[in-house]
Amino acid sequence: MVTPVRKWPGKYGWKIVSAAALVLAITTAVIWHYQHRREDSSLSDKDMIVLADFANSTGDPMFDDTLRQATTIALRQSPFLSFVSDQDVRSALKLMSRPPDTALTLEIARELCQRAGSKAYVAGAIGTLGSEYVLGLKAVDCQNGETLAQEQVTAASREKVLEALSQAATKLRVELGESLLTVGKFDLPLNQTTASLEALKEYNLSMKLINQGPAAMLPHDLRAIQLDPNFAMAYVSAATDYYQLNQPSRATEYFTRAFQLRDHADELERLEIAGMYYMGVTGELDKAEQTLQKLVASYPRVGKAYLNLSGVYERRGQYEQALKAASEGLRLMKAPSWEAYVGRARLELSLQLFEEARQTLKTAQDRKFDSDGIHTTLYALALATGDSKGIHEQSAWFASQPEYQAVGMSLDASSEASAGRLGRARELNRKAADAALKNDDKEAAAVWWSDAAIGEALFGNVAQARGAAVRALGLVPVSQEVEMQVALAFAMVGDRVRAQSLRQQLDRRFPLNTEIQSLWLPTIDAQMELAGKRPAAAIVRLQAATPMELAVGDCLYPAYVRGQAYLAAGQANAAAGEFQKILDHSGIVWPCSTGALARLGLARANALESRTDQGPAADAARARALSAYRDFFALWKDADSDIPILKQAKTEAANLN
Repeated sequence: MVTPVRKWPGKYGWKIVSAAALVLAITTAVIWHYQHRREDSSLSDKDMIVLADFANSTGDPMFDDTLRQATTIALRQSPFLSFVSDQDVRSALKLMSRPPDTALTLEIARELCQRAGSKAYVAGAIGTLGSEYVLGLKAVDCQNGETLAQEQVTAASREKVLEALSQAATKLRVELGESLLTVGKFDLPLNQTTASLEALKEYNLSMKLINQGPAAMLPHDLRAIQLDPNFAMAYVSAATDYYQLNQPSRATEYFTRAFQLRDHADELERLEIAGMYYMGVTGELDKAEQTLQKLVASYPRVGKAYLNLSGVYERRGQYEQALKAASEGLRLMKAPSWEAYVGRARLELSLQLFEEARQTLKTAQDRKFDSDGIHTTLYALALATGDSKGIHEQSAWFASQPEYQAVGMSLDASSEASAGRLGRARELNRKAADAALKNDDKEAAAVWWSDAAIGEALFGNVAQARGAAVRALGLVPVSQEVEMQVALAFAMVGDRVRAQSLRQQLDRRFPLNTEIQSLWLPTIDAQMELAGKRPAAAIVRLQAATPMELAVGDCLYPAYVRGQAYLAAGQANAAAGEFQKILDHSGIVWPCSTGALARLGLARANALESRTDQGPAADAARARALSAYRDFFALWKDADSDIPILKQAKTEAANLN
């Protein structure tokens, strides 16, 4: 049983004394003081709070750090309170010439609070009184040392400590000025999040290793799940670890379990879990958007909520809205993660705002971030701007990082392929896939083989495309990304039976997935129609893809296939418009071969126009066609001479002369 205890008066100090000396001496006058405290002793919704370490005098090491994490979980439910992030805490400690893992004692917490420009710090303490545990929380104005609020409770046993702490946190929120309405609405007891102190300790250890990356965090997240199989937040963390480790299938498994357990999370976490589930598992972008808009409305000062919403807009190809949300998220976060900077830079890149993207990434690097995501985006920026020196610099960085060498080789493989150096691309892709397999990452290897399959198909290498596709499926027979790309590759080489089989599997397994239903299946269907010499039907099939066709991550295949269909249908101007669309969005295409082949498509569209027009118009179209062919040949000046599509292009250009 948990029994609330009266508040501690400020004149008795802030510490847990020995059980024999623990005396609660609160007079009527002191009670009156706290019931009628000045309005300016409460916090406003713009004040920031530093969370100090929990003082533990019980002798039980399980309470070390764990109760601070529990307090964070309990108090962060509030849409009214805002806390200085752990990243900001580490930055402030560095300015104080202290190690980043320095214990936040009351003295250090107050100094840190002052340096961070915060209003108050919250400290906690736990001690024993006979067989019971006594817990207290106290909020202190870090400028004048005045006590703003304090609560004390007792727990009858170790197992009841989290429940008692939850009660103290709820009361402290009210004392700090939060309305009873929001406290009542956003108040999940800690023991419903997890009743296991041991699981919470492992989760806390994972959070403390966040700057060391997912590989360091994952063992602790899995251990927390083992200790408490209903710990939803631990599943979310593990799912995120797997996603960042390029294991999307495992990430899906853990996100799904977190969604099933979302009633074991507070309102903030429930909405985050639902948003991630709809976005990453079922792919229902409309539901994800609705959920995350509700999250932003309920927690308008949580920067992460805006970043998640930005991700949905990005997946829809709504880059202006995505950038606006991402920028607001960055503004709200006192110490944004490298992922936040990369997210905004990627959006700026997608909008062709190259200098802005460069500055965003520079800001991240100035803050001493140095992740693979930053260098991947710098690589894409160099590709989009034709910066060969920048490409070489980023390639060298990846080569110097054993953990990310496979990623670098994959980027280089795509870059070489887009320049027509197919032999080199094949070698790099094989090495990247082999390196991934050595790290037991079959899915990454399969994705890279499926990438290669589409590239070979685009270039007209039918046998090689089929071989790469079969190899990808052999590594991971069931993978959304692999199946999408392999199905399109089979459709491109005219293997309708296998393309149709994979297409039906995707449709059956992902009936609600917005990207699959609105982008990939229409593109696969259109490519099969095109292979069957039915360009008009292909154009109709692609109508469903129009609203989302600029979404990042698909190399603008809908536009490319539509351009090919218009060419086959004899609609030169419409075809030119599709290929120009690709050329105008180099920040989305990245190293995809569609970027290079769009130049050839534009040449073919102008050549078609020159054959259908007459007089000066035909001459002008012929001149544009020859110019576009020259652009393509210049880009492919070092290309392998035996690529089928290159041979065809040379013949076509010769016939125009």
